[in-house]
Amino acid sequence: MTVEISAETPLQDDVRAMVAELNAYMIPLTPREFQFQLTVEQMADPTVTMLMARDENGNAVGMASLKDHGGGLGEVKRMFTRPVVRGKRIGSQLLQRIEQLAREKHIARLVLETGEAPGFEPAWRVYERGGFTVCGAVLDYPDSGFSRFYEKKIA
Repeated sequence: MTVEISAETPLQDDVRAMVAELNAYMIPLTPREFQFQLTVEQMADPTVTMLMARDENGNAVGMASLKDHGGGLGEVKRMFTRPVVRGKRIGSQLLQRIEQLAREKHIARLVLETGEAPGFEPAWRVYERGGFTVCGAVLDYPDSGFSRFYEKKIA
């Protein structure tokens, strides 16, 4: 499947709809106090770049964000592909574009936090196939047992 991936404002209906879909999927999987989603408004912060994947008809099919923490550290946030395109490597393409953006921003290390419960296996596969490795807790996330942390050094 051919998609166009570009930086877009998160303050649009397509992003709000995708965030709502992502939250509806994730919220039942992990206790609420151990969920750390960015809102659409937080995604509009200047330290965050939101990427949208659109199909040949311009339909939003996936998204991912890069939060620049400074000091060469970046965080992958709000990775999501719509179920209709799962298995078509859209998540991998988004992750590759995040890495490209990280290099452009002189980010040397990418980290991310995701769930550690049944239902998160597809995300783990995307990250691990993308060269991310499991690591200890990152940033200020608690090591609660409800999160799995990944990192990747960027050359």
